[in-house]
Amino acid sequence: MSLEPERNWILKADSLLLKYGRNIVLKDVSFELTQGECLTIMGSSGCGKSTLLKSMVGLLRPSKGNIEFRNGLLWGKSDLPNQEAVANFGVLFQGSALWGSMNLLENISLPLQTFSELKAAEIDEIAAYKLSLVGLAGCEHLYPSQLSGGMQKRAGLARALSMDPQILFLDEPSAGLDPINSKQLDELILELKQSLGISFVVVTHELESIFTISDDSIFLSSSQKTIIEHGAPAVLKSSSSNSEVIRFLSRSSAVDQNT
Repeated sequence: MSLEPERNWILKADSLLLKYGRNIVLKDVSFELTQGECLTIMGSSGCGKSTLLKSMVGLLRPSKGNIEFRNGLLWGKSDLPNQEAVANFGVLFQGSALWGSMNLLENISLPLQTFSELKAAEIDEIAAYKLSLVGLAGCEHLYPSQLSGGMQKRAGLARALSMDPQILFLDEPSAGLDPINSKQLDELILELKQSLGISFVVVTHELESIFTISDDSIFLSSSQKTIIEHGAPAVLKSSSSNSEVIRFLSRSSAVDQNT
């Protein structure tokens, strides 16, 4: 008798209720992120994708339920998240969030200077290495204003990698990029996942990216305020019986769907 290989989770959400004041954004949200895989969060505008991401990285406490990293719960009795868990997360929001007054080496070094006790020379060496991982070797002394949009995304990704995270959270990483740069970023995500064994959680509406980088996905419904489908996007496109999911995955890639 053949047995399927066990899927080891690194993070899981259990019965989450997410609210802003009295307004319910999402309810009954449960899923797992498998070690070394990429989970995409999909859905139409206003369905709560970015809100869910904020809760997963420790910026928004769930009203009910919890998120568990493999070394413990993300949210305990305190209003602050479990810092031991958060220390294993890297985050890239839409704007890349680079400091314009700092060059790339200084930008990537900043988390290491803040959260480690490494010497300056060691920090510079690590920062240069992280830049090389994303294809920006030799660009250490450039400033964000000197970079293209695609290069800024790569630099933001290098900074998210600076503390050797086990999970990278990316919020619309392809936003504002042309198709060529978007494809190159997808290829970089796949390369990092394979070479470093990092797990990814990606919020995106870009169809090509969804089908390229995803091992698994969840689909959020703005009307039902919960997950209505869960699985590999290609499988969902061919087998889902939910019309909202089929429309989303079958639309033209030229259609713009803002988060």
